[in-house]
Amino acid sequence: MAQATVKDLVKKYFLSIVFSSTRAIYFEEIKQDHKRRYAVNDSIIIPMKDGAEVSVVVVKRKGNSTTKKSAILVSSIYTGTNVTSTMLAASKGYIGVIANTRGKRLSKSDIKPLEYENTDVYEVIDWISKQPWSNKKVAMFGGSYNGFTQWASMKHKVHPSLKTIVPMVAIAPGIDYPMENNVLHNYSYSWNFYVTNNKFLDFKASNDYNRWNTLKNTWYKTGVAFNKLDSLDGKVNKLWNTYMQHPSYDNFWKKMIPYKQEFAKIDIPILTITGYYDDSQRGAMYYFNEHHKYAKNPSHYLLVGPYDHWTAQTKPEESLRNYKLDKTALINIEEDIIYQWFDYILNGKEKPSILKDKVNFQVMDTDTWMHKSSLSAMTNDTLTFHLSAEKIKDVYTLKSKKNNSKIEMKVDFKDRESMNNTEYYPWPLEREQINLKDGLVFKSETLKEDVIINGSFFGNLEFSINKKDVDYSVIVYQLTPENKYFHLSYYIGRASFAKDREKRVLLTPNEFTEISFNNSKLISKKLGKGSRIVIVLNVNKNNNAQINYGSGKDVNEENIKDAEIPLQINFTGNSSISLPIWNFRK
Repeated sequence: MAQATVKDLVKKYFLSIVFSSTRAIYFEEIKQDHKRRYAVNDSIIIPMKDGAEVSVVVVKRKGNSTTKKSAILVSSIYTGTNVTSTMLAASKGYIGVIANTRGKRLSKSDIKPLEYENTDVYEVIDWISKQPWSNKKVAMFGGSYNGFTQWASMKHKVHPSLKTIVPMVAIAPGIDYPMENNVLHNYSYSWNFYVTNNKFLDFKASNDYNRWNTLKNTWYKTGVAFNKLDSLDGKVNKLWNTYMQHPSYDNFWKKMIPYKQEFAKIDIPILTITGYYDDSQRGAMYYFNEHHKYAKNPSHYLLVGPYDHWTAQTKPEESLRNYKLDKTALINIEEDIIYQWFDYILNGKEKPSILKDKVNFQVMDTDTWMHKSSLSAMTNDTLTFHLSAEKIKDVYTLKSKKNNSKIEMKVDFKDRESMNNTEYYPWPLEREQINLKDGLVFKSETLKEDVIINGSFFGNLEFSINKKDVDYSVIVYQLTPENKYFHLSYYIGRASFAKDREKRVLLTPNEFTEISFNNSKLISKKLGKGSRIVIVLNVNKNNNAQINYGSGKDVNEENIKDAEIPLQINFTGNSSISLPIWNFRK
């Protein structure tokens, strides 16, 4: 063993011994320091107009000041996890407030995730505005579910005291959670137990990975219907069963967040934060896009970089899924950016320097940020590739023009010894190899110059199937000059909802149809000269999401009995995948 390795191991062992010996003292000292600095009122119950209760925590900095202050509100279902963030707000000169979802913490109401935030949060803001310590200015921030609650608060109208929101990695119910592009993924199944089993959080249930892995593997192997998951699990999952009744974007989902023209009335400054590898990116971007679509020139900024669902809410580490971030990407979102924004909006200070325009994004592998006035301004050119049946070393080629190709693919849904589309998820980001047998793999010629992929790739697929529906997937890789595969983005969608997420239109078996898509993960990354684009076109069949057998029935009700006839899908050379790029020569 090398001497440097030995020294490193000894150092780590020493530090672990020191930490284990002083851990209790360390955390107790932090606890006592918090008591010295902050006054925490954690026993507040606010009655809602319909008789329900919401549990609230208020954190103030200790002292004799009688100055009325702005409140920073976090509306959260994650009971017990946000106190530190409210203390940070208090340390910055604000009043920190946590409002937990009805039924959580001290609330005696039934726990109702998602459904009542559109009225409850507004009423909490109203309560804050009437407190003697309030200067009638309220700002909100938070990520994931806590990003959704900010938008939910403005469903009916914007409270006069709400001055700004900072939604990070915000989920959009019915849009990207629990389904994305109308394909329902099973990770939401375990989340329901995590947040509804008790008044706080059930970490034991959430971390029971053996249970969840066994469940999804058993479901896949047996081929039972997706809506029978809780029967396999042996535990009633009421929220899951509710999801099962709403496969389209119907009124159940629409009542939770602003819908179409309801975005037009939202006239406060907003800072949306997300990441290229954030699982909820399309939720965050849904709000951003709809707000800009319906509101006239909204004061709505976007900050996005090489972050995932967690680091886009806090502070990114040096590496993400084996990719080393540029130094300029290492910004402190939680402690710096958010409060610079609050100081700008609430106290008239300078706008955060990183927000030089409405759309601000870090360009991977350039160590720079770009700043544009809109999403469309991110790009000045497009790389369009057409599918081709021509092969080079067992890999299909991508062509610059339409052609007469026919590319066939067959998927046997009865076969449960293998899966399709197992590498769609971008982890790790860079691979030595990809599975060339999983789906249809297409490769482009080498790029003749450096370009930047900027935005969401989109496509137009012409194909026929021998069934009435299909869930399809598109993965886009950069094959570097060093022959490494870098996962750029992906899309999974349901053909029958391609035109409208609200209305299912089944396909006609054995007739060619044309579908378009554009709701893929946004990214910005330099693609160096000599790189190639690799596209993997596939059918979604694995243990991570519902399986669409193509019978035309509700996919949640389909089972392996609907898999007697294998799926036959035939793509034509009219099919195209397009990458929005920034061309340095233009």
